[in-house]
Amino acid sequence: MLAVVLLFTSSNLTNAQEVEVSTGVDLYSTYVFRGVAFSGPSWQPSFEVSAGSFTIGAWGSQDFANTFQEMDLYLGYSFDFGLYLGLTDYYYPGSLFGDGESHAIEINVGYEIDNFSLAANYIPEEALNAGSIGDDMYFEAGYSVDDATSIFLGAGNGWHTNFTDDFGVVNIGATTGKELVISDTFTIPVSGSVIYNAYSEQFFILVGFSF
Repeated sequence: MLAVVLLFTSSNLTNAQEVEVSTGVDLYSTYVFRGVAFSGPSWQPSFEVSAGSFTIGAWGSQDFANTFQEMDLYLGYSFDFGLYLGLTDYYYPGSLFGDGESHAIEINVGYEIDNFSLAANYIPEEALNAGSIGDDMYFEAGYSVDDATSIFLGAGNGWHTNFTDDFGVVNIGATTGKELVISDTFTIPVSGSVIYNAYSEQFFILVGFSF
């Protein structure tokens, strides 16, 4: 239903606004998402189409050891006053893509005002729930210190806490970035993060390069 609302809301904009297509790839020393480590060094390609405030895209992660893969689809709509509504379909290759039990569908809601951001994410029990237990929740608050640096605090249950109903703080950290100057016309964005998962008592230091 949310997908239908988003598509209906943006239908006029799609006709009126210029369609933009972007693609890229990130290289990360470790794939950590919401305080949970999924694999070691990974390359993460992305493809996105946007028209006005509406966005649809695909994102993936493949580790260099070829032992973990994730391929996600998403769509979303951003309102002028800072609200974001979206859906994410998580899929892990190895199972059949057409098999409903191979997917987990997550509802995404975000809000930004000035330097503050809030996000709420939920996988309904009735949704196809590969990689989740159903009724998985994750909430995060963030603050942008400046254009390059931000801090965040996130908590959740389900797959965030080893597939249990426990609700715990799993994602405390900070991230920053800079432009690595290669030449007068070519730079590479570099980002670094420190992350602590209080629930699993794990600490991570990451570095990433974007192309």
